[in-house]
Amino acid sequence: MSRLTTIELFREDLKFSAGHFTIFSATHREKLHGHNYGVHVSLTTSIETNGLRFDYRDYHKKIEKFCRDLNLCFLLPGRSDYLKIEEQGAYYHAHFNGEMIPFLKSDVVILPIVNTTVEDLSCWFIEQLIADKAALEKDGIVAITVKLSSNPGRSGSTSWSKTNER
Repeated sequence: MSRLTTIELFREDLKFSAGHFTIFSATHREKLHGHNYGVHVSLTTSIETNGLRFDYRDYHKKIEKFCRDLNLCFLLPGRSDYLKIEEQGAYYHAHFNGEMIPFLKSDVVILPIVNTTVEDLSCWFIEQLIADKAALEKDGIVAITVKLSSNPGRSGSTSWSKTNER
């Protein structure tokens, strides 16, 4: 008999602080600001006869690295239809609705997302976690949910399931 369990990872070190702005339309966006984001990941797998399946510390380390990669950076969405980003020397120039917003390249992470929202950022975390298909198979992971909070009481989550991947 196969028993499923869900391992949840959400310790204090699974967090990052980052600047961003949300784009609402071709002409409306938020002002530049930042959040202290918290990351909560659920991994669903089967339990083996020894009462466990994998060392969840490996996934904790992966998530912690993703958080470090984003920490203290300004996040820009690289796939927005409304934001165009160009490089000029040591700067990125973000063009939105006739405005040009300069950023030092060393302060910015351009992500392959449409918008810097908790919804899209949680999708990015999922994509990072499912990139290693061999590890998912080895560890028997059949589902992952990433919940990203930007403030107490405000979060967005995305789920991936092996059965929906086909």
